[in-house]
Amino acid sequence: MQKNRGILTVVSGFSGAGKGTIMKELLLSYPDRYALSISATTRDPRPYERDGVEYFFKTEEEFRQMIADNELIEYAQYVGHYYGTPRDYVERQLSAGKDVILEIEIQGALKIREACPDAILLFITPPSAAELGRRLFGRGTETEEVIRSRLTRALSEADGVDAYDYLVVNDVVEDCVHEVHGIIQNEHSRMHRNLERIAMLQEELREFVSA
Repeated sequence: MQKNRGILTVVSGFSGAGKGTIMKELLLSYPDRYALSISATTRDPRPYERDGVEYFFKTEEEFRQMIADNELIEYAQYVGHYYGTPRDYVERQLSAGKDVILEIEIQGALKIREACPDAILLFITPPSAAELGRRLFGRGTETEEVIRSRLTRALSEADGVDAYDYLVVNDVVEDCVHEVHGIIQNEHSRMHRNLERIAMLQEELREFVSA
């Protein structure tokens, strides 16, 4: 049944909005419902990273072949390395009934929308710009110059937010997780995702009336 197929959800947000925390809590709260999309990359794995868990690690030749074979939903080059979303992994998870979460920046999200029009785009933001700055400075892991550059980037990213389907304000983490879960699950009830079920109901009604 079409209703059992998973939904691809693209999640973006300003640096410091807490989207990573939200995704982690969402998967912990509903482990049987969601799968996190795993990206392919040509960069070397860090000591704690495992192939097929954090990333699919590829050589540049392998990655270029994936591009040529149309095996990536989207891809980009960043700091000398390729990153991309493998089509086969996402499709297998969706076919298994998992709702797949893809955490990606705005440009990649728009590419996903072109390749997968049925995907939903969700943007996570803090309650205010002041709160975003407080969170970034509160990390204590970056220089003021780096934080200022992140805030400047957030300003440019804000121009693309209107391309998304949903805006979720991350004030209280637990509330935000509940809201994100509700949005995705409600999407399963949309008519265009239930055409097969509707067709079956129509056929059953025809048989019942003609009996």
